[in-house]
Amino acid sequence: MAVGGCSVDTVAPADARGDAKGEAPRPVDCREARCIALTFDAGPGKDTPELLDILRAKKVPATFFLLGSKHVDRYPDVVRRIAAEGHEVANHTWTHPDLTDIEPHEIREELQRTQDAVERLTGRKPTLMRPPQGRTDETVSEICRELGLSQVLWSVTAKDYATTDSDLIRERTLKGADRDGIILLHDIYDGTVPAVPGIIDELKERGFTFVTVPQLLAPATPEPGEVYRP
Repeated sequence: MAVGGCSVDTVAPADARGDAKGEAPRPVDCREARCIALTFDAGPGKDTPELLDILRAKKVPATFFLLGSKHVDRYPDVVRRIAAEGHEVANHTWTHPDLTDIEPHEIREELQRTQDAVERLTGRKPTLMRPPQGRTDETVSEICRELGLSQVLWSVTAKDYATTDSDLIRERTLKGADRDGIILLHDIYDGTVPAVPGIIDELKERGFTFVTVPQLLAPATPEPGEVYRP
């Protein structure tokens, strides 16, 4: 899924950190470490528990941009587990529309429904969102600002929505991985979860430290309405 329609200014993680004041974050300081963020869109799904098992075994945190309809509402126990195991729970709208192609009240409802559903399950509203297809504009940004949501795009995608070949997904991800990168994968497609162990092992071998998106930006705090992209 290509980034398209992002007509607003974006902030790179390094720039966010550079403008921030404060002590080095713990347990990792991405101003010093070679950090990368693993993110998963449009779940949870049937394979998400297996993914969580992998992440737990390899001690890797991730950021999950959850879809409300047929996902959050279908797998409430998985949503609770994602939060309980220390991953970042984020918003990917309710029905995955192009937010730049709908009315403001519809944008607000898409985001608010998922905010409310996640809060009911985890006790905490998300502070991050990812616009479907990376499509955002000033109206989306303003509504995100009102709802306390920062927008997060990505630097590498394996296009796992178009293939079930786990080796290809792993190869594409590794080819695009770089410091301060944000990897976009989907835990709802058959080829993705089997690719994750190899991705993690190779990137660890290259000296990367896996972090959540907020950890990548720290000591900066994600600003509502801003769009973050490496």
